[in-house]
Amino acid sequence: MSLLSQPSSDVIPAVTPDEEPEEKEKWIHLVFTWSGKSFTLDIAESDRVFDLKVALRELTTVPEERQKILGLVKGKLPPDQERIGDLNLINGKKFSLVGTPQGHEIKDPNELLNLPDVVNDFDVDLAIDPVAAAAYINDQRNLRKIREHTAKLQLNIINPPRPGKRLLVLDIDYTILDTKPLTSGALPPAECARPGLHEFLEMVYPYYDICIWSQTSWIWLEAKLVELGMVGSDKNYKVVLDKTSMFTVFSMKDGKQYTHSVKPLQIIWNHLKQYAKNTIHVDDLSRNFALNPRSGLKIHAFKEAHTVEAQSDRELYKVGRYMTFIATTAEDFNLLNHHEWKRVVRSLPQ
Repeated sequence: MSLLSQPSSDVIPAVTPDEEPEEKEKWIHLVFTWSGKSFTLDIAESDRVFDLKVALRELTTVPEERQKILGLVKGKLPPDQERIGDLNLINGKKFSLVGTPQGHEIKDPNELLNLPDVVNDFDVDLAIDPVAAAAYINDQRNLRKIREHTAKLQLNIINPPRPGKRLLVLDIDYTILDTKPLTSGALPPAECARPGLHEFLEMVYPYYDICIWSQTSWIWLEAKLVELGMVGSDKNYKVVLDKTSMFTVFSMKDGKQYTHSVKPLQIIWNHLKQYAKNTIHVDDLSRNFALNPRSGLKIHAFKEAHTVEAQSDRELYKVGRYMTFIATTAEDFNLLNHHEWKRVVRSLPQ
């Protein structure tokens, strides 16, 4: 068995749009009143109570934490993770919404409730649980969310993709920079960057196009990239595109339910099919590649940038060596086990 491969029984099945289950989704038509007005909405049985609250916010601007939903079910409304199909609702079900709407001020998407807090330490790694991973990947709701986000995606192409290159999907916050001192102004941008950032990008650029995927809006993201010298500089690499779409999924860990967002690579692949078999996603949170666990490479979070320990960090150098190695030895990244990336690096000649 190759150092980079796993037994076929451990391979997590990848689902492409052509292979999606044919099972037709069931939808429920709901009618509700709020502030003296009548509204309607359709919601799928595979959706969660969380999705219902988001839909209500989009229709009324009443934030989730202010919503009181009356008459939908008997007694207390179930938790956010509960499936709509398990509520036994009938078509045309009527209910009332009570709540004060939020103002329409512009906010960074980090502040929206349906996106995770970048400093939330909860994490889950589905690469070590193929059965759970397959359930995630084939979940009817998740497949629909991928289709919806694919349809509305607007890729920001900064530099044209290059023929024959692989794709590096790179997180920003606590992966390549310490976000806290950057946003607070406690440190200049250059001192917030993870050591070896530009050397790492220059090392992998001959083999990979570079996609920056952050949960922040493009305006905020572009500002971060410029401050770090990753865009608009004379470095020997080019950022190809940015990607900001994420959606919420639901995870179980130690018997508890958690809500978090994911970065589904299928959205990129549906637009840029050349990357479907050769994408690697580098992130400090395994939960972000819950829908693509075979494509994810987790590195430890970079924090406390002002300390001597942080400034001696060599993680990006090691990741660069690993990525260069697989780019020159593997045709299909879906067959690799990035869980073992550090062991692979230790085996490489110095």
